[in-house]
Amino acid sequence: MAFPGSTFNETELAVLRVLSRRFKDGDAATAEIARLTAELTLPKGSVHILSDVHGEDVKLRHVINNASGTLRPLVDRLFSARPKADREELLSLLFYPAEALQRSLPTLSLSDRRALVLRLLVDLLAVVRTLASRTSIQRVEEVLPNDHREILREMLHESFSARGPAYVAAIVDPLLGQGREATFIRMVVRVVRNLAVSEIVVAGDCFDRGPRGDRVIEYLRQQPRVTFTWGNHDVAWLGAALGSEALIAHVLRISARYRRLSQLEEGYGLTMQPLERLVRTVYAEDPADCYRPHGTGLRETLVVARMQKAAAVIQFKLEGQLIARHPEWGLNHRRLLRTIDLNRGTIVVDGRVHDLLDRSFPTIDPADPEALSEDERQCLDRLRTSFFSSPLLWEHARFLVAKGSSWARRDDHLIFHGCVPVDEAGQFLSLVVDGEPRSGRALFDAIDDVVSRALKERAPEDLDFLWYLWNGPLSPMFGKDRITTLERDLIADVSAHHETKNPYFTLIHDAAFCERVLEEFGCSRAGMIVNGHVPVKIAAGESPVKRGGNAITIDGAFSPAYGDHGYTLVLESGRTFLARHHHFESVEAAVRDGVDIIPTIATLREFDEPRRIEDTEEGARMREDIALLTRLVEAYRHHRL
Repeated sequence: MAFPGSTFNETELAVLRVLSRRFKDGDAATAEIARLTAELTLPKGSVHILSDVHGEDVKLRHVINNASGTLRPLVDRLFSARPKADREELLSLLFYPAEALQRSLPTLSLSDRRALVLRLLVDLLAVVRTLASRTSIQRVEEVLPNDHREILREMLHESFSARGPAYVAAIVDPLLGQGREATFIRMVVRVVRNLAVSEIVVAGDCFDRGPRGDRVIEYLRQQPRVTFTWGNHDVAWLGAALGSEALIAHVLRISARYRRLSQLEEGYGLTMQPLERLVRTVYAEDPADCYRPHGTGLRETLVVARMQKAAAVIQFKLEGQLIARHPEWGLNHRRLLRTIDLNRGTIVVDGRVHDLLDRSFPTIDPADPEALSEDERQCLDRLRTSFFSSPLLWEHARFLVAKGSSWARRDDHLIFHGCVPVDEAGQFLSLVVDGEPRSGRALFDAIDDVVSRALKERAPEDLDFLWYLWNGPLSPMFGKDRITTLERDLIADVSAHHETKNPYFTLIHDAAFCERVLEEFGCSRAGMIVNGHVPVKIAAGESPVKRGGNAITIDGAFSPAYGDHGYTLVLESGRTFLARHHHFESVEAAVRDGVDIIPTIATLREFDEPRRIEDTEEGARMREDIALLTRLVEAYRHHRL
């Protein structure tokens, strides 16, 4: 606690001593106060919120590269007098610099190459200057590459000095002489993209369905400012990386179902040999008709179907064991393997008897249906070791936790993946976490604690909780009464496939309910809830904006498995708009033919006065810094340090 004037307590002085290592005297601290105070008056940066990427790395890369469609109008405005071909050439360079340069530079003579490089750099620097004018010098410095920071500073200054174009040409010639011009241009392109978007927020679900969740995470790691609000698919992969056997089995099953094993093998270096051996020895004659995978691939369809079935049976067994360990979750009715009658070929769900579509379960012991067979145990032990031994998987797990949380607040927008669990009356429901019932914001904050602890300690009870977050009824990341994987695989009656959503998904159409949720998380009643998780039925005409006007769902079916659209919610200083994306053909088509995802734009809110940094959560933190620095100046003045 700070006291006015010259009075300081020991706790405050301890904090100020640490701060004094950076600001050596009152003048240095005052200069920083002045800088921060001025920065508060600048327009707020552009925040781009995406959700439910589901492994679609190629499409995500394009959406990030074109800044969700915002770079094209900027280029068109800056170079409106130039031919369209020139603008398309510059856009191709901005979207895919390596590919565009490889297409153009090798065929040119040295003089033509020099002329092209000069023209491209002059255009790129014009874009950089425009974007840099909207932000602080410190922010610009953050995105300049270390190895070329000084030279880029000089080139950005060129248009405001008497140096002229000859100065830039003199810088370019040594780069050409050393064959480094393409590398330098790529760095400038990265500066453009990083200035165009202040922060990317991914509201959950980087993995599953699409081909390469590993590449999704890897490309996001290259962005300067990324925040995650974890989705249920994210925590499932996180749990698998940390050794949850049930979630390892889930990841294997869903990867086989959609023929996405390459992200495990090529991406993370995991071996599928234990699972393939189990298939050869136990499921060699199994038709696995209920487990035919989606799509095509190098492995024979029947082999992948058997791999999916083997992983599914292991998953169902381990989930039954896990539920038995946690009676407090009230999920005993979901231990469905105990209700299978192999002789009759039936299973009981919610008291109803259903015929099984598949009656061949060679590893299920009727006397103990949830026990792993010896072959399954050996398979899983080797797979778990493989998951533990992947350095990249571990790095991605750490990145997700370090940059993530269960909720975030940006510019009075409350962002989370799924829902806030409530009852029919809209009252927050409690889930016991670490021995205490938690609801509302307290539940989300407690989840953050467990996830962070699980990464560090890998305690079995925390790994079990990650499984609950994946598919538990009171999980904010899931929000349904059940996940009917087994029923969809093995029961023809579609009524058994139904999953009942939490009342939240109905109540978010009510403005008053949304206002109460917003206030619970520290937003104003005029704020907006942003969540993903449930795909918007675009083809059926469903609107992502809820009827009350203060909630929006941005799961636009990014993956072709869901619809091949996708949304970015863009929070700019002057407006908030929703960019709806479309099908993306390929990188080759983008470079060769100028194919782009030109989103459909819907403006949600416009502001009479542009919102400034002082209006944001970042501004609130900066004001706290100013207050602390002011105390540091006072401490110097009164010789307390």
